[in-house]
Amino acid sequence: MRVARTLALAGCLLLAAASSVRADATLFAGTTTTPNNRAMKGFAFGGGILAVGFEFEYSDTGEDALEGAPSLRTGMGNILLQTPVFIARFQPYFTTGAGVYREELNTVTETQFGVNTGGGVKVKLLGPLRVRADYRLFKLRGDPLFSVVHRVYVGANLGF
Repeated sequence: MRVARTLALAGCLLLAAASSVRADATLFAGTTTTPNNRAMKGFAFGGGILAVGFEFEYSDTGEDALEGAPSLRTGMGNILLQTPVFIARFQPYFTTGAGVYREELNTVTETQFGVNTGGGVKVKLLGPLRVRADYRLFKLRGDPLFSVVHRVYVGANLGF
């Protein structure tokens, strides 16, 4: 019982010493490179404490029927491991998560579960305004036309 109280007290002190919970929102645009480059857009919002964060993101990639490239919509919940503070205006992060996707090409559709892994960096500009650059590798379950999808984006990020 004494060990449990000591651990609980240590956890409370750690949380009390931590800076307040931080949140941010990102609007982004980029490219999905599988099977060819297609424009994509989306948004993300999340929060975190110390070096651990979480976010929800939605992205939408358009279809290119002539090239046989399907549209892809994803909704993912992610965990981020990041530096707790910006270092020389940069905050690198690693992320992994899971969620759902919908792939469509002509009349063929697939809606299923997917996972993603990636990383990036947030760069401080002025006040709460930052730029965010990100790379993701998606692994899509089920029977998609392309089970591994790569995505790169740059976005405007607002911390609050």
